[in-house]
Amino acid sequence: MPGLRTPLHDAHKALGARMIDFGGWDMPVSYPAGTIKEHKAVREAVGLFDVSHMGEAWLRGPRATEVVGRLTTNDVGGAAPGKAVYTLLCRPDGGIVDDCIFYKRSNTEYFVIVNASNTAKDLAWMREHLDGVELEDVSAATALIAVQGPKAVALVDRMATTGSGRGELAAMTSFSFRDATVGGVACVAARTGYTGADGFELACANDDAPRLWAALLEAGAADGVQACGLGARDSLRLESRLPLYGNDLDDTTSPLEAGLGWAVKLEKGDFLGRDALVAQKASGLRRTLAGFRIDDRAIARHGYAVVDRSRPAGDQVIGTVTSGGPGICVSGSIGLAYVPPASATPGASLTIDCRGKDVAATVVKGKFYKRP
Repeated sequence: MPGLRTPLHDAHKALGARMIDFGGWDMPVSYPAGTIKEHKAVREAVGLFDVSHMGEAWLRGPRATEVVGRLTTNDVGGAAPGKAVYTLLCRPDGGIVDDCIFYKRSNTEYFVIVNASNTAKDLAWMREHLDGVELEDVSAATALIAVQGPKAVALVDRMATTGSGRGELAAMTSFSFRDATVGGVACVAARTGYTGADGFELACANDDAPRLWAALLEAGAADGVQACGLGARDSLRLESRLPLYGNDLDDTTSPLEAGLGWAVKLEKGDFLGRDALVAQKASGLRRTLAGFRIDDRAIARHGYAVVDRSRPAGDQVIGTVTSGGPGICVSGSIGLAYVPPASATPGASLTIDCRGKDVAATVVKGKFYKRP
């Protein structure tokens, strides 16, 4: 049975993309250039990603700020209009429903983009707590194209016509958004992304997406623009230590355990999960998400055990790898794992059971790749 298709499906096929099933969607995992070249294009020039499988919705009403404040861990309601805010949606027990970005139009209107695999779950969760606020699911009508890399901002800016002409998009700050016309297509342009690079995410109507995609490829040809698939998206986000829901985050993990305490504003007032997070912070964490590097050729994959061989047999597993892969613009192979806080100190040694072979890893502080 064929999977769901984004409005750019034919464009991907025409470019020779290798398509895979991704959460029920037929999506490009790579193009003929290959994941490594796609990854490097984003680090050195500009890459295009079709992320139209993501979910989108509007929340509107006189009490929208109050309701959004109750739903989210970060201070979304306190943001200025025109700002985007990364936040978590939490259950009462502190488990993560999803991580997402809210875009504040005004105190009565918010746009939200959620993870594709969680769209139905997230929107159902929100509807349980709307309390008079209208939620409009526009996922099926909205396309999303990410333009990422050191040449991305200049590319989008020179293609844009906004209120006063060019220059306005380039002047936007990180995590801000505005309406714009890019390549002749009406968009919401947000200076956000999931690659660790600068750039924009452009939301537009489905019918307009092929025209915008083609215009970006044509206008970016001189910049070395490269269409990029899910493989590069994953390797880029891992190098930048951006968590992936379903791997590093899920209903059993808390934002504090995942190192996302900066997106939890306990002082803002009540929100779903706040009491549990206050209690967890007071009692101390039993595990935390640590980044690690392996210097030999081994690669630690999702689900591999972190072990302590000094402990009795049967009690040696102390953690689990949640994400892992080869470093492309950093040395060695890299990954993330939940381990006891005492094992997560930068520079500490870990042992990972890589398919029956013990492999040494070193805990790394912060991002593996830092943008120049």
